[in-house]
Amino acid sequence: QGQLVESGGGLVQPGGSLRLSCAAPGSIFRIAVMGWFRQAPGKQRELVARIWTGGRTVYVDSVKGRFTISRDSAKNTVYLQMNSLKSEDTAVYYCNSVVNDINSWGQGTQVTVSS
Repeated sequence: QGQLVESGGGLVQPGGSLRLSCAAPGSIFRIAVMGWFRQAPGKQRELVARIWTGGRTVYVDSVKGRFTISRDSAKNTVYLQMNSLKSEDTAVYYCNSVVNDINSWGQGTQVTVSS
């Protein structure tokens, strides 16, 4: 806890875009699988997207074609570009890192999609 720092959440209208950022210590970022999870009220936390150090990515079906995860090694930062947002994307989004099967989490950032 406390090593992953997220930013970029907020209120956006349906169809709009947001970009989330997550900064990590370089010692972690260089070797970690990075990802974004989300948790909506009354629901379990779910994986949204994940990116490996080599650039391989996976996405939950509901965001494919709309969200893009990327990582910038020069800035030790992972991004989640979210386009064509829908009301069902409303949730708290959490940055995640995995190193040797050990998970670390950011504090979470609220994304609200509403008109």
